[in-house]
Amino acid sequence: MPVKNRFAELQEEITAWRRDIHENPEILFETHRTSALVAEKLKEFGCEEVVEGIGRTGVVGVIKGKTDTAGKVIGLRADMDALPILEATGVEYASKTPGAMHACGHDGHTAMLLGAAKYLSETRNFDGTVVVIFQPAEEGGGGGKEMCDDGMMDRWNIQEVYGMHNWPGQPVGSFAIRPGSFFAATDTFDITLEGKGGHAAKPHETIDTTVMASQIVLGLQTIASRNADPVDQVVVSVTSFETSSKAFNVIPQQVQIKGTVRTMSTGMRDLAERRIKEICTGISAACGGTADINYMRGYPVMVNSEAQTEFAADVAKSISGQCEDAPLVMGGEDFAFMLEERPGAYILVGNGDTAAVHHPEYIFNYEAIPAGCSWWAGIVEQRMPAA
Repeated sequence: MPVKNRFAELQEEITAWRRDIHENPEILFETHRTSALVAEKLKEFGCEEVVEGIGRTGVVGVIKGKTDTAGKVIGLRADMDALPILEATGVEYASKTPGAMHACGHDGHTAMLLGAAKYLSETRNFDGTVVVIFQPAEEGGGGGKEMCDDGMMDRWNIQEVYGMHNWPGQPVGSFAIRPGSFFAATDTFDITLEGKGGHAAKPHETIDTTVMASQIVLGLQTIASRNADPVDQVVVSVTSFETSSKAFNVIPQQVQIKGTVRTMSTGMRDLAERRIKEICTGISAACGGTADINYMRGYPVMVNSEAQTEFAADVAKSISGQCEDAPLVMGGEDFAFMLEERPGAYILVGNGDTAAVHHPEYIFNYEAIPAGCSWWAGIVEQRMPAA
């Protein structure tokens, strides 16, 4: 099954949807316009059921095949939210919302799944039911978890679930996937260090939180270099360092440091959290100060199911001729929550030689649309072949 001709015919229309979404980006759960557009299109396509408000602003559409002899139900998920980034692409359809931009291609994901939904509603050449899932708040809000917590999987009896993300640097329209752990667990920490502030000319009368915090920043790097098994993945990054005083001649009373932890296993996640607390407590105490540590667990490791990954790769090969082995990705992805509830798989589709995601010059490559839509359709038609 190569790229379906119908998607070549629909490409201009799908591109127009995507550009409209790109011009009007919405952050986290505030996808009200995008959600309304998605719901309107699904109703136009003739979906048997269209439900809004799942996971706050998520949208679910139900498409039934010509037959339903086995009671099979497959979920297909796309994310809808943008990022708080000032766009710098210069395209004619650039964001109209200052400080918000589709810098991760969720506009393309939404448009491709809408294209697949239109095709599947037209043809219905499958035996079973498709549930198309349009999710808000992937970029840090955990919209996938909210939709699951709203009972989405049980309400529509979803048995398998599949997701897709565009991938800059990978040939446009090509695919890559891996079984097992794929995207990292993403946690954050917020640490407030308390010392004794004073005059910079009299450091002996203070408990210097800047020195304390600096030692902690260096100490946290030993988690990867000296605590973790070298073959297990962990990244600890301090991303914010802020003192309570901005003066040249004041040793600050407090320092706040923030950062993120990326891991690929539950054991390493537990180790990183424990060592962060031990290092911060130990160093601050040795310096005569204290540490208030707030460690927040975020998205879990995203784990592709073995059987569904093999199937997803076969569908990709039928479209592009091959499907590469994807690398481990230390970024997070809240599709992980859906894969914790149901078996399924997440695949990468090539976006070509573009800026990286989360960059102000990133742009979704419309040339990936036929391949992406064909993969969605292939998942349905090959997993639930017409009776």
